[in-house]
Amino acid sequence: MEQITVVTGGSSYPVHIGEDVYRLFSEEYKELLLQADKIAVFADGTAAGLHADVLMTALERAGVRPLIHLLPSGEASKTADSFIACQSFLLLHGFTRNSLLIAFGGGACGDLTGFVAATFMRGIPFLQCPTTILAHDSAVGGKTAINMPEGKNMVGAFHQPAGVLFESRLFATLPEREVRSGMAELLKHAMISDAAWADALLSDMRFPHLPPAELDRELMKGIQVKAAIVGADEFEQGTRKFLNFGHTLGHAAEAYFGYGAVSHGECVMIGMAYSMLLSETFGGVRPEETDRFIGSAVRSGYPLERLLDVPFGPLLDFMRKDKKAVHGEIIFVLLEHTGRPFTQPVPESVLASAYSELATRIRKGLQS
Repeated sequence: MEQITVVTGGSSYPVHIGEDVYRLFSEEYKELLLQADKIAVFADGTAAGLHADVLMTALERAGVRPLIHLLPSGEASKTADSFIACQSFLLLHGFTRNSLLIAFGGGACGDLTGFVAATFMRGIPFLQCPTTILAHDSAVGGKTAINMPEGKNMVGAFHQPAGVLFESRLFATLPEREVRSGMAELLKHAMISDAAWADALLSDMRFPHLPPAELDRELMKGIQVKAAIVGADEFEQGTRKFLNFGHTLGHAAEAYFGYGAVSHGECVMIGMAYSMLLSETFGGVRPEETDRFIGSAVRSGYPLERLLDVPFGPLLDFMRKDKKAVHGEIIFVLLEHTGRPFTQPVPESVLASAYSELATRIRKGLQS
């Protein structure tokens, strides 16, 4: 089992990854569970259908029998209607300020559950029990949110979990698309922190598929990167913005395609390629590095070709609404070189020409 402690200005909590992590409900988390007057599991419908018995058996061994509230699978759960339905569920079942929530699903489930926990009775504790690789990023750091038609994660709050438990044997049932999605965020952590690590991932012909024990170690490395950044900048006033590498265009693409049509990680991979290209102008990235990144993404099955049929105008509209925009300027996380990120306002004229160049580079990568 891999374990680290995330330390922020206002709290600290452990993150566990490995097989049989749920035994900790009867050990490290038993007091927290038994102190709660009521416990609800907010469960992604797909994850619950596959693995709810694993979670519920572990909780019952710890002496608790929670209620379960099923959520739509994936990004469909992160809506205003779903948020209100969750709040109503808690009120109808008599939950109080002494209650506890458990998120059981992917990143979307965790985002929604965390936002409900942050706002119900002005804030109650919650545990993250992620079932996807992608959630190694979203489950750590305390960002919670729902989507709006105008953009992704536009309404939310910072609310740190009481703990994060990754039962990694559940990853075995993830479909190919979800594996790709999660591993894109792992690559992001490498790209903003460690050139040698990023090079190893880009060179690994097995990527995005790694053996279970190796995957656990790699995910913990990603979580360590995020934990260090969150610990220094909990509320995203400075270096935490580096975690948005690839997300400015990535979130715009997600919104354009429709949340869930192309996975979050697949869109982030597209966004990272775009940011690499912009880094040729504003940073020290060489064209051959961008081409290598695109080639590796294509080889690994990421659908970069989806961007070829997307006009730039609608994406620009979404990027203008990005939370990182400042005084009308669109801010990107770019690379001076791999492992050394910085933020940069980029004029819209440069964004348009870079987008055209990205399409050219993708076509080249598809032909290689």
